[in-house]
Amino acid sequence: MELLNHGKGGGQLKTALTEDAGIEYPIICGAMYPCSNPELVAAASEGGGIAIVQPVSATMVHGYDDPNTREGLRLAINRIRTITDKPIGFNALIEKGSERYLNRMSEWIDIALEEGIRFFVTSLGKPDWVCEKVHAMGGVVYHDVTNRFHAEKGIACGVDGLICVNDRAGGHLGQMSMEEMYADLSDLGLPLICAGGVGSEKELKEAMKLGYAGVQMGTRFIATDECTTPQDYKDAIVKSGEDDITTTTKLTGVPIAVIGDKGTKQRGNWLVRRLLKSRFKHRVRVLITGISFWRMRALARGKKKSSKDLWSAGKSVETIRGVESATTIMRRLGDSLVN
Repeated sequence: MELLNHGKGGGQLKTALTEDAGIEYPIICGAMYPCSNPELVAAASEGGGIAIVQPVSATMVHGYDDPNTREGLRLAINRIRTITDKPIGFNALIEKGSERYLNRMSEWIDIALEEGIRFFVTSLGKPDWVCEKVHAMGGVVYHDVTNRFHAEKGIACGVDGLICVNDRAGGHLGQMSMEEMYADLSDLGLPLICAGGVGSEKELKEAMKLGYAGVQMGTRFIATDECTTPQDYKDAIVKSGEDDITTTTKLTGVPIAVIGDKGTKQRGNWLVRRLLKSRFKHRVRVLITGISFWRMRALARGKKKSSKDLWSAGKSVETIRGVESATTIMRRLGDSLVN
């Protein structure tokens, strides 16, 4: 991390992430399904970091879907551009499974590139073909990883940076701590981004002090004015502490961090667990994710939460104590690094 023009009024922060993404602060508002509505993406990027468009969330959840074309994504991006002209990114989930889904994702990536997006985050799968598309247009690709094995696979595919998902993350979390991941991956020669457990200036500074080139935050940006998720979800984040976070396999078939309660089941159906270890695991995960998609879509659109519904969140809930504008949060976090 380099601080330029440092003086009484602060300075300009420079890291590999700020250079690659063309942003002021080394902070990513991560892609969240179903929470990444266009207004949230715009507000977070306007604050000086970069927010990531989650295409399924932007289109099928938040009203920009066109069943006959892929133009819903373009409409969502255009909506963001009416609010901010700051850089935004794009999330490509590329796990093996449905050929139809991967074809759609490929078309979405093309649209994102056509609309001027040059910062991409890949999750799951083999990102070589994404790197080929993006690099041809002068963009960069950062890849989500939870361990060295997947980091090395990503590097072999040509990624430009690694988003290190640790054991305090929301959504699909890793098994190593922030410190362990940095120690394990810092010799690989790529920018490392800390993802998990960052909800305030304190954790942000800790990650940057370790040597990370930036952080990715999700849970903090759900509890914001611009996020259109139900107020119950935001209230649950604000009221929870890290001891309230547990994991479940019910949502996608692999462990995911959620806000727990007495009715939370740690594990899914025994038959599903068995199938997830078989040669049909990709198809089973597609089915489970599809069911979760429709449930979460209904919740995002105002359906009353039932005891079977779960709120995804990471252990950063410990330091989140209010709902604010995403722009305000981003600026305050960024300013804490330069002042």
